[in-house]
Amino acid sequence: MASKTDLYSNRRFVIGMAVLCCLLWGSAFPAVKAGYAMLHVGKADTAAQMLFAGWRFLAAGAIVLVLASLTGKALVPPRDQAPKVVALGIVQTTVQYVFFYIGLAHATGVKSSIMNSTGAFFGVILAHFLYANDRLTPRKALGCLLGFLGVLAVNLGGKGLDFEFSLLGEGFVVIAAFVLAAAGIWGKTISQKMDAMVMTGWQLAIGGAALLGIGFAFGGRLEGFDIRSLALLAYMAGLSAAAFALWSLLLKHNPVGMLAVFNFLIPVFGVLLSALFLHEPVLAWKNAAALALVCGGIFLVTRAGRKRA
Repeated sequence: MASKTDLYSNRRFVIGMAVLCCLLWGSAFPAVKAGYAMLHVGKADTAAQMLFAGWRFLAAGAIVLVLASLTGKALVPPRDQAPKVVALGIVQTTVQYVFFYIGLAHATGVKSSIMNSTGAFFGVILAHFLYANDRLTPRKALGCLLGFLGVLAVNLGGKGLDFEFSLLGEGFVVIAAFVLAAAGIWGKTISQKMDAMVMTGWQLAIGGAALLGIGFAFGGRLEGFDIRSLALLAYMAGLSAAAFALWSLLLKHNPVGMLAVFNFLIPVFGVLLSALFLHEPVLAWKNAAALALVCGGIFLVTRAGRKRA
């Protein structure tokens, strides 16, 4: 029987789970839009958005910690790792989310999607300098380029696609992408010395609590809670719990550069699922081209990783 380490290093399993994580994160795009509508959160109401995110991630962290407890894991982090887990939660969840939402408020959704996909590049580049067995190769670079072209393709024809750039808009979205990529690598390091699931649960809960504090401090309010909005919030907490916990386990046992390219799937899935739930044409040529390009990039990077191994 294969061990847990062998399972999370199995190429087919890793690809399947990485795609599942990106599908879950992509589903958050239409879910967030629906949640804002149900709870009457305006596009410029950053404080209320922080509250919404705070409840989502705090609940996600609680779910992960409960599951970890049910599987017999010790929930108290090692004494030397506890401060790092707190800092990881503040950076990966709170700081990243604040930068992303300020940037989103000053840039179009199309450009934000494209700028946010730069996180895959940051992951590959940082891994090149930090890990001797995760170097940037021409094949990996080509795979990342194909993935980025896929994100561009899925946004073709969208409103707001121009060459203007501002620090508070596109700049903050890029900073958020860098913070998330760097925090992911930091989390990989921490997970080598403690359980990845427990680490994920605490960082989500701590980051969510900090977002709640920010939202309340700036006068944020959420109105219109009912069965539908609570069910949607529960779904978002569940998808975050599942995706982040699984991604942390994948990162613990696999090269960062190999997994980073899968992030290009998130905006593609986000567009496809948004179109599906908003009753727009899903099988448009640009969507098919985007999926083909991203899948081609993933094939190049993961195949390169298998050859190195």
